[in-house]
Amino acid sequence: MNYILFDGPSRNNLLPFTFTRPVADIRIGILTIREKWEAYLEFTTTSVTEDYLSDKFPMVEMDENIMINASFLPNQTLVEMIKNLEENQAIFNNEDVIAFFTKDTQDDIDLDAYEAIEYVDDILKIEHTWDIFSKNGEAIQEDFELLTNNRKSQPIPSSVNTIKAESIFIEEGAKIEFATLNATNGPIYIGKDAEIMEGSLIRGPFALCEYSTVKMGAKIYGPTTVGPHSKVGGEVTNSVIFGYSNKGHEGYLGNSVLGEWCNLGADTNNSNLKNNYAEVRLWDYETESFAKTGLQFCGLMMGDHSKCGINTMFNTGTVVGVSANIFGSGFPRNFIPSFSWGGSSGFTSYLTKKAFEVAKVVMSRRDIEFTDEDAAILEHVFEETKKFRR
Repeated sequence: MNYILFDGPSRNNLLPFTFTRPVADIRIGILTIREKWEAYLEFTTTSVTEDYLSDKFPMVEMDENIMINASFLPNQTLVEMIKNLEENQAIFNNEDVIAFFTKDTQDDIDLDAYEAIEYVDDILKIEHTWDIFSKNGEAIQEDFELLTNNRKSQPIPSSVNTIKAESIFIEEGAKIEFATLNATNGPIYIGKDAEIMEGSLIRGPFALCEYSTVKMGAKIYGPTTVGPHSKVGGEVTNSVIFGYSNKGHEGYLGNSVLGEWCNLGADTNNSNLKNNYAEVRLWDYETESFAKTGLQFCGLMMGDHSKCGINTMFNTGTVVGVSANIFGSGFPRNFIPSFSWGGSSGFTSYLTKKAFEVAKVVMSRRDIEFTDEDAAILEHVFEETKKFRR
């Protein structure tokens, strides 16, 4: 059986992060959604996504396929149901389709004609950008159990202060000395070859993915995820960093999500609570207006390749698109379109030629090539978001 993850109707609600990736490649918890499904299914997946992303994220179809809505996070019960799907059967959660069986000979899929199997248990679903941080604690717990089941942690060094050490797992090659780890409120996972420097104070749930670094004296409150090859310092609360991004200095990041290849300048701060304690509204790409989140705490949503200079201040509920460059004094507006260059005094377009030059240098430092596929995706995003830069 072949398994294919499809974006589903939540894709537009997850912009700017889905400008540059399928829904399946969003990181929440310790793993990306794709990595979770592949671990449970014990099978490599591909994606059905937007045409302009399909060169980098191609779909592989076989004679028989099961299509899975990537907005849903897997669990053992659901995976067993999916593995047992037969022709003309589909699994639903209320009105939402979770998975359905197809053959490559089918031209059209009419789910109304399928036998509907109802999934009634609790399940994690990612429908909005803010779900990535607000549901991160549950996702860390589930991934921690998945990754550490029947495995033994590397020993915790004697210089490390721990509370509830049995909920701390350290992978091979990780380095940690003279730090404090408190897993009372949730597990702490330290990935392969990651490092936690001296004086760091960390409360779970927390995930530090492979080859990432927590800088000296950092203060991190869970649920927080630092994705692979990232650096984090200062104060962080309930945030998710996808990977290859840096918040390496003092400053505050709270109730926020950073994509890949982002960099926050020294002493960058974001607000996550309005002065009047009112509900936070976030920019909605579909309605092209600000929409209610139902949250009192919500910080910064920053798409891939975006960066800000030192002492940048972000308002509560700020959305930054892809490849934006923000600098200067004052508070920039709380929606910054992709490929914007400037700050509170105004923005101009950040031309792709210049943006690509930076991306090539940044990625080459991690021995990763900026490919023609990457350039084509960003060119598409530049054109698609032109209307927001007017």
